[in-house]
Amino acid sequence: MSRVVGHDDLLLVTLDTLRFDVAAELAEAGRLPNLAPHLPGGRWEERHAPGSFTYASHQAMFAGFLPTPAAPGPHPRLFAARFEGSESTADGTFVFDTPDLVSGLADAGYRTVCIGGVGFFNKRGALGSVLPGMFQESHWAPEFGVASPTSFESQVARAEEVVAELPADQRLFLFVNVPSLHQPNWFHLPGATRAAGDSRETHAAALEYVDRHIGRLFAAASSRRRCFTIVCSDHGTAYGDDGWSGHRLGHESVWTVPYAHFFLEPGAP
Repeated sequence: MSRVVGHDDLLLVTLDTLRFDVAAELAEAGRLPNLAPHLPGGRWEERHAPGSFTYASHQAMFAGFLPTPAAPGPHPRLFAARFEGSESTADGTFVFDTPDLVSGLADAGYRTVCIGGVGFFNKRGALGSVLPGMFQESHWAPEFGVASPTSFESQVARAEEVVAELPADQRLFLFVNVPSLHQPNWFHLPGATRAAGDSRETHAAALEYVDRHIGRLFAAASSRRRCFTIVCSDHGTAYGDDGWSGHRLGHESVWTVPYAHFFLEPGAP
């Protein structure tokens, strides 16, 4: 990353609330035709989330603590604040001297842009302004939120506008928080009802919805130069697993998340 930063554009996509097992099953079954070709070996990497809900996890990720490989470490990190004695800072780590990665990339010459999704990015109050406030430019609208059945395609359209307005020589760090997997998601499965509510099946249908539109986001992000891309979940969620429901709790369905990083080449499908 010490060689990537300053050369390539950067894209971080958090598929908010996406469970690892659902993501892995859909990739294996061929139900992610746009995402799976970019996953190394066509498979998601199993990792552990740095937090059990959106705010905590994103605060950690924006400090350089991306989801950790689900195996004994230490594991070298892509990004890290300069910190004496850090065991996960390696030769190739991009080390920043600012309080967070976003401002560190801004100091490195990047235009930092946030396209929010869930309520922690809606800028409607003090708490919902903390995370987007880290960025030089941030976007949120009701059509990007959890209650919108067309949230992700609306976000992608805004991302296309952002990229089109940038000078050609301006490096970009684009962050997109995708709310489609978060409850409510029942409306992504044909035949599902509000009364029946969300389920593992509607969660899977929401990921298929995201897959149908993510190619446009990848195309926009790599339209000017090569783009280093991270796609991951910030945490999972429980649908009755061992009696648990929801997240902000310490269950495997919450802590285990899918992760991938890869390069998008200009003009690649």
